[in-house]
Amino acid sequence: MNTNQPQSRDLKSQRPLRVFLCHSSNDKPAVRDLYSRLKANGIDPWLDEENLLPGQDWHLEIRKAVRATDAVIVCLSQGSICKVGFVNKEIKYALDVADEQPEGTIFIIPLKLEDCTVPERLRSWQWVNFFEPRGYERLMHALRERATTLGI
Repeated sequence: MNTNQPQSRDLKSQRPLRVFLCHSSNDKPAVRDLYSRLKANGIDPWLDEENLLPGQDWHLEIRKAVRATDAVIVCLSQGSICKVGFVNKEIKYALDVADEQPEGTIFIIPLKLEDCTVPERLRSWQWVNFFEPRGYERLMHALRERATTLGI
């Protein structure tokens, strides 16, 4: 019997859940707060201003981060749903990666930062109203469920 195998499983199970925070630059203050709360709860969130290094190709790094993540939280607001910009490319890339996930997997979580309409392409996933009293609790429940399915 190989005694190293259980150890490697234990090490894998101890890694935090990796979550990509997809957002519009207009929502940066709320997303920074979300980032801090997730980190405090043992989640490994990916946020551009925290994870991108000077000189890195941010298009490439964002694609790599989405591909390596366990879940994508798409932060939505009145401003972000109407905005033209890179956030739409991030959503498209997240949707492409979501298509590769097994059916029923929690991978994309639309998170309404305020009362707004969920874009058509994200409506097939149940969203969470982050602005409601139990919003963060519901988000954490979904993330714990995702971690459980991954054996984390």
